[in-house]
Amino acid sequence: MNTKIKTPSDIKNKTLFYLILFSTFILLFLWATQLLLTNYLYEKYQLRDMRNIAEEISEIDGDELPNYLKNVVYNNAVCIEHIDQYGRSFLYNDAATGCLLGRNDTYIAQYKNQLINDDENMEAIKLVNRDYKAYALLYGVKSQDGYVFLFTMLTNVNKNYNLIKDQLIYITIVVIVLAIIISYFLAKVISEPITKITAKAKVLANGNYDVKFEKNGIKEIDELADTLNYLESEVSKTDQYRRDLMANVSHDLKTPLTMIKAYAEMVRDITYKNKKKREDNLNVIIEETDRLNTLVSDILDLSKLQANSDVLQIETFDLTAEINDVVKRYDILKETEGYKIKVIAPDTTLVRADKNKINQVIYNLVNNAINYTGEDNTVIIKVTEEKKEFLVEIIDSGKGIEPSKIEHIWDKYYKNEKNHKRNIVGTGLGLSIVKNILEYHDFTYGVKSELNKGTTFYFRIKKSSVKK
Repeated sequence: MNTKIKTPSDIKNKTLFYLILFSTFILLFLWATQLLLTNYLYEKYQLRDMRNIAEEISEIDGDELPNYLKNVVYNNAVCIEHIDQYGRSFLYNDAATGCLLGRNDTYIAQYKNQLINDDENMEAIKLVNRDYKAYALLYGVKSQDGYVFLFTMLTNVNKNYNLIKDQLIYITIVVIVLAIIISYFLAKVISEPITKITAKAKVLANGNYDVKFEKNGIKEIDELADTLNYLESEVSKTDQYRRDLMANVSHDLKTPLTMIKAYAEMVRDITYKNKKKREDNLNVIIEETDRLNTLVSDILDLSKLQANSDVLQIETFDLTAEINDVVKRYDILKETEGYKIKVIAPDTTLVRADKNKINQVIYNLVNNAINYTGEDNTVIIKVTEEKKEFLVEIIDSGKGIEPSKIEHIWDKYYKNEKNHKRNIVGTGLGLSIVKNILEYHDFTYGVKSELNKGTTFYFRIKKSSVKK
């Protein structure tokens, strides 16, 4: 089956097409109204004028009627016959073109006799003037001292018809030419900036982020330029993050692998006979392997969270108990390095969330606090009860974070100028994992920091309505 692919047209051709289409519609409308409706409207207006004159005639006193009729024929293209109460006939403007009043015309005579005999006003009648082969209007009205007949030809319309048609032909030609010229310049104004933007967008797509999309004063194009400039900025950041990610992952993988290889060779070549040294070297290998395992696990967890492929297992659990379980993992640091981890929390704090993932959040935040805390080696975990939530705060006494850098701390592998105190826990992905888990739960979170006084990471977790 052959499918015909429609080739899209450019802006110039489309603008030209639609502008000519619009102009054609307007011209057809003018032709229709001017040529098709002119006869109808002209006849309607003439009939309206004759009725107005007839109404005034019926109210004018007989002595004033002659002067009024003279004014009527002077200001209007009509001829008038006035038959007074004595049967005398007076003609006004009977020399007007096509006037049939005062002539021996049987049809008009019948109309006059009908008005006189019925003694009532007659509606206008449309008749044919055989001399001019054109239509005319005849209107009869009863006056205070007799009868008045108004006659007007409709030939003016026919005479003007060809004039109007010739004018419309010229107007049509001029409008079509103007439509072509205007559409060309209009399309040029619109298409040129879009063409430039398209060319720069292709450069951006090829990996060159040093481009600037310029505005030209058209609102929609300016918004497109702003959007593409924002896109360029974000893509540039993403590319830099990707490079940093690869560099950091490579570094974090290479360091333990180098250690593992070095100590394995040492066991093989040097310490394999010395039990104590051999065990020490093997312990280093095991620790570095654990670091690799943690790094890979963190990368996998972060990938699942960012792809929304991990399903939350929401349940009710005691947050205080979970915090205490996490703190127990650091007993070795308390004993060997003098770290103090204080928990300030109610005895029981029932919450609704994914227990494993909240456990991961607490673990990563405590890791971060341990790495950056001050010389007092103190980390505080504080849980405060609020109306519908619990506020969880992890507080360290380190050097703090500069305000300009706070927005970046949630980025993968971002480190505060590597100004951390320890480097034995964590992979650089911890805060990014925290961010994704809390956003996945739709929990609020944030960080407060003061230089040389410490940093507080916090999040709010919903209370459980279920009592255990």
